[in-house]
Amino acid sequence: MHNLFKIFRLIKNIPKTSWSSKNPLNIKPKIKTLLFLIFGLFLFGLGETLLLASGAGVSPWTVLAEGISIYSSYSVGWSTFWMSLAVLLLWIPLKQKPGIGTILNVIIIALVFDYTLPYLPNPENYGFKVLQVIIGVLITGLGSGFYLISNLGPGPRDGLMTGVQRITGKPIALVRSTIEVIVVFFGWKLGGTVGLGTIIFALGIGPTVAAGIYFVSKNFK
Repeated sequence: MHNLFKIFRLIKNIPKTSWSSKNPLNIKPKIKTLLFLIFGLFLFGLGETLLLASGAGVSPWTVLAEGISIYSSYSVGWSTFWMSLAVLLLWIPLKQKPGIGTILNVIIIALVFDYTLPYLPNPENYGFKVLQVIIGVLITGLGSGFYLISNLGPGPRDGLMTGVQRITGKPIALVRSTIEVIVVFFGWKLGGTVGLGTIIFALGIGPTVAAGIYFVSKNFK
């Protein structure tokens, strides 16, 4: 347990491996890099879809989008779109660089969601619902490790995480979970629906992303 907390404290940036792209703006990455990116995004999308399929709650950003939709004329989908655009604008002062990974993030996760949701379990027992949420969070963290280390550009929210981390120097686990908890709070205040799965995701995603980064950097050099 002590070693686990040590990992959470030590992971303060995205490490580089032999297959990491040298530049996020690289439009001709190595095949290995691209495959790891796609694999990571698939896992990321699968993890988030497991959360939704569990019926124990939605992701923090969906809660915020739901809250925004209550106070605006936008649907949850359009609220998510405008919210993502606003987060991308925050990249400017954070000096974050987009890449093909930023684009593929949106496309692949959406495809994974649509094509896997009908086949994922919808547990009746609440204990199994919570277990599915935990598995989803772990898979999302592992997927984050693969796709972030590929260094081909993060998604909007992960870019916010890495940008804030670079400026503050705080551990990625702390930065990510803090962002998610803040998002849940404002989403809840606006009227968004918060479930136990939402809370587990918000508190657990930071440590699992850090663990995923550590695992991938040590085992897939």
